[in-house]
Amino acid sequence: MKTAYDIVLRPLVTEAATDRMAQNKYTFEVAPSANKVEIRYAIEEIFKVHVTKVNTLWRPSKEKRRGNVVGHTTRRKKAIVTLAPGDTIDIFEGV
Repeated sequence: MKTAYDIVLRPLVTEAATDRMAQNKYTFEVAPSANKVEIRYAIEEIFKVHVTKVNTLWRPSKEKRRGNVVGHTTRRKKAIVTLAPGDTIDIFEGV
């Protein structure tokens, strides 16, 4: 059985994700096989918050080239999690 830490891989801290934090939305990279229900329970277990909505999307792979060799970056799944009013996640806790 997958644990919560197998489902939620890492928070994504980008400029767009930081702007969404003001709207109580947090962005995470999640396991490709995880569904919205598993993501919700994992976030609630790890951070002790109440999740009201989960949106998932795939970040497409990009083509990368080194000389004549063409490759691709990994396709990744990310989740945008909306929390209940009053709940927050301190992503920059250790900084």
